[in-house]
Amino acid sequence: MDLIKLGTILQNKRNNLGLSLRDAGELIGVSHNYLSILEKAKDPRSNAPIKPTIDTLKLISDAYNLDINALLPLAGYTDIVIQNTDGQNINQREEDIIPEEFTNANEARAYVNKHQIFGSGGFDADKLDDNEILEFANALLEQMKMVSYKYKK
Repeated sequence: MDLIKLGTILQNKRNNLGLSLRDAGELIGVSHNYLSILEKAKDPRSNAPIKPTIDTLKLISDAYNLDINALLPLAGYTDIVIQNTDGQNINQREEDIIPEEFTNANEARAYVNKHQIFGSGGFDADKLDDNEILEFANALLEQMKMVSYKYKK
């Protein structure tokens, strides 16, 4: 979960679209105050982190034309993938599925946890420290590249 990164993405997208908080809130279907809190990643009254619901993330992804499956892990929903009626992931681009390299331990951990086959050896990815999970996830990426070359036609 990386609520600060999520907030930065939302704020950058809103700014790129040239929208005020009020206009963006209207477009999304949330109050401008709530959108501001999401962008700051914390409630100004309590300093508590604010985690948007899946429904709110769906509204945001639709309004901003963002991949909801890229937003979900940032909000802590690592075990959920939203699919359209054809069974395809909504707005999913190939670069969102498999990165070139993991540099963020939380993203690496979420990726490993999402793909249960990686845990078939009996280990728990949540018990690995940040360096170990990055090393493990990047080793998996290298193995996938080698296997894909073998079956490339």
